Formats: sequence, structure tokens, C-alpha cells
Amino acid sequence: MRIIEPSFVFEDDVNPKAIMEKIERAGRTCYKSEERITDGSAERFISSIVKRGHESVLEHASVTVRVICDRGVTHEIVRHRIAAYSQESTRYCNYSGDKYGNEITVIRPFFWNDDPEKFAIWTEAMEATEKAYNALIASGATAQEARSVLPNSLKTELVMTMNIREWRHFFKLRTPPAAHPQMREIAIPMLREFQRLLPSLFSDIVVE
Repeated sequence: MRIIEPSFVFEDDVNPKAIMEKIERAGRTCYKSEERITDGSAERFISSIVKRGHESVLEHASVTVRVICDRGVTHEIVRHRIAAYSQESTRYCNYSGDKYGNEITVIRPFFWNDDPEKFAIWTEAMEATEKAYNALIASGATAQEARSVLPNSLKTELVMTMNIREWRHFFKLRTPPAAHPQMREIAIPMLREFQRLLPSLFSDIVVE
């Protein structure tokens, strides 16, 4: 069994300038003010749009991210609409095979980093799960049958594409204290990166 930390990576090079200019061109169509486009005008125009809540124009640009986290977290992520998702399938991935090192991979629950007793109980449960999964495969079960014993802690990869408006909605719901701790563990660093790349679009979202 392998234990890893959650992570994320942008699937494509994010071009902040191109995104901002695309949104500005689309938004200025509403007012037929394209002649006011200059170097740096996108920042001012979009900041005004966001402040006024006219966010439909933000749907013209999208960003794709690959997330590695546990399946419990992805169960929440895929509820977001409108978005596109492609996720590692436990129906077709046979973790007892050589391709996966003959083992399952699970995400470490960070909230037990300082609680060795709970972490030990969790580790024992994950090892028992792996043993049961491999035993089912060895007895002739298919991957889609054996997956019934796999835990929420199982590592999964999810490629997710959202337009900017939906990314904003995602971060507003998934970074506050009321969100699941493991969701915040991945969503807050992701938001920080979006804020670094596209401050006019995400700097107003405050994390408590």
C-alpha cells in the first residue's frame, strides 16, 4: 500500500493575458466599447464587471486542472455545474496488476498527522482493504466487482475543466471553514494559484 499527499497541476499553460483579453473583448460587446481596449484596460474592465456581479461574461474563458485527491473529495467536486470531468475509473483500473505496483494508493488524512492512534487505526483499515481487494481479484472477481471494498481514501485523478465563473463559485463554496477539511486542503492552495495568475478575477475571494 502506498500513502501519498493530495496535489494538483494545471493541464495547460495558463495564459493570464489571453484570458483577460478574451473576457474583455466579449464583455465590451455588450456596450460596443471595443474602441476603448488598450494595454492594461482588461484589468480595470474585468474588476468592474466582477464588482458589479455581471459574471456571465466570465463564462467565455475556462481553465483545466488535474487533481490528485481521495474519492471522497471528488464526490463533492463533481457536483459542480457547469463543468467537464474525466476521472480515474475503478471499473477498469485493476490495482492488483503490475501497472499499479500490485497495491492500492491512498491519500493521507492530514487531520491525523498529530494523532498517531487514529492514524494507526486508519492505516490498519486501509491495509485490510487492500488485502480484501487483492483476495477478491485472486479469486476471479473483476476490477469493477472488487472495487466494492475500496475506501473513500483511495487516491484518484480527476481532470476538471470549468469556466471562470464556475471556478469562482467552486472556490466560494469549497474554501470556507464549513467545507470538508480535505476539500479545503486542496481547494485553498488551488485558489492561491488562481489568485496569483488572475488576481482581477479571484482576489476578491477571501479565505478565513
